[in-house]
Amino acid sequence: MEPALDKFIPNLKFIVSFEMNKIIDNYNAWANRYDEAPNPTSDLDKIVLRQSLSSIDFFKVLELGCGTGKNTEWLITKADSLIGLDFSKNMLDIAKNKIQSDKVAFIETDLNEDWPVKNESFDLAVISLTLEHIKKLDHIFISLFEKLKKGGKCFVSELHPKKQLLGSKARFIDNGEEVVIDAFQHLEKDYIQSAENSGLTLLNKKDWYDDKKDIPRLITLLFEKL
Repeated sequence: MEPALDKFIPNLKFIVSFEMNKIIDNYNAWANRYDEAPNPTSDLDKIVLRQSLSSIDFFKVLELGCGTGKNTEWLITKADSLIGLDFSKNMLDIAKNKIQSDKVAFIETDLNEDWPVKNESFDLAVISLTLEHIKKLDHIFISLFEKLKKGGKCFVSELHPKKQLLGSKARFIDNGEEVVIDAFQHLEKDYIQSAENSGLTLLNKKDWYDDKKDIPRLITLLFEKL
């Protein structure tokens, strides 16, 4: 990890909002079981990311909401380096134990605040199942535009808005009780407008299903900094 990154990390924990603190606490509690329990949304996301990015060349990756590293493992088979940002320390601890590579740095970060990475440094940014926990999208996409190199791409994979409208949220069992993690409703147009307002251009959008007869589980969007 670059020395310049270190100075940002200690301050981040003190500026997290009450809403985010609750979400962070939930993910910290879920971390030890996150990779073990069946999770149709996370399982589909792994498939979707690989299918969507397998034909794209990338070298330096910024992964937002990297969690336990479920997608990091595949991304570093193609990338030269990757920085993973996440707000859950416990999730990151698992990722660090699982992925011990000189190509990767994991940093505890509240994505609602400044990110401890350099501008114009990445040719790919990846966001998976994270924006539902972000109230204001504009800061995310403005920051992404700043961090990407010209020609860099941003891949977004999120719970489909139609699924959200039916009340679907991340949830897990803790001490025999179901914990439902707070989420913010975002429509398809919200993602696109916020990204385009930041300067990014939409290249591709796709709905992903468990079963074609059902409503889509995930939506993916691919943007580029032209």
